Amino acid sequence: MNTTAGTDKTHKEETATFGGGCYWCVEAQFQMLKGVRHVESGFSGGQVDDPTYKQVCAGNTGHAEVVNVYYDPAVISYDELLAAFWTSHDPTQLNRQGNDIGTQYRSVIFYHNEEQKQKAEAYKQKLNEEKAWDKPVVTEISAFKKFYVAEDYHQNYYNENKDQPYCKFVVGPKVEKFKKVFKDKLK
Repeated sequence: MNTTAGTDKTHKEETATFGGGCYWCVEAQFQMLKGVRHVESGFSGGQVDDPTYKQVCAGNTGHAEVVNVYYDPAVISYDELLAAFWTSHDPTQLNRQGNDIGTQYRSVIFYHNEEQKQKAEAYKQKLNEEKAWDKPVVTEISAFKKFYVAEDYHQNYYNENKDQPYCKFVVGPKVEKFKKVFKDKLK
């Protein structure tokens, strides 16, 4: 997958890759931000090629559930995406988010270039120094290697399944909190 692609001559598109628990939650939140053109759910960080959702859920592939966020840096910066990422989940939980347990639900940033790496590491350090949470931030920061798109039914999941119990009771409250925090950045 191309990590930086031009959509026209005046607007550049960049990619950020984040994992913050179940990708349905993370995808739903990032889709709301101005400057985010597309969000794609999938898997990254493991040793199995072309994994299925079932394989990743078994916890033996090394992959995390992640989203690729395709954005226009002239509208939303990587720094702003990092702020959204840290707010979208609890980065102090190791290999879990709430009741979703396993390395596939780990908090992770897969950086695409040196600038993203430096910004992610500096932000994490600042959060820990300022004791933004009662516990230290355990978010993994690793180089992006490959992204495997999840099955079609995982794409745009929350928007197409709002009445599903997980969406109603887990994703929905996270989306509402996110809206309040980022109200000036919403589409």
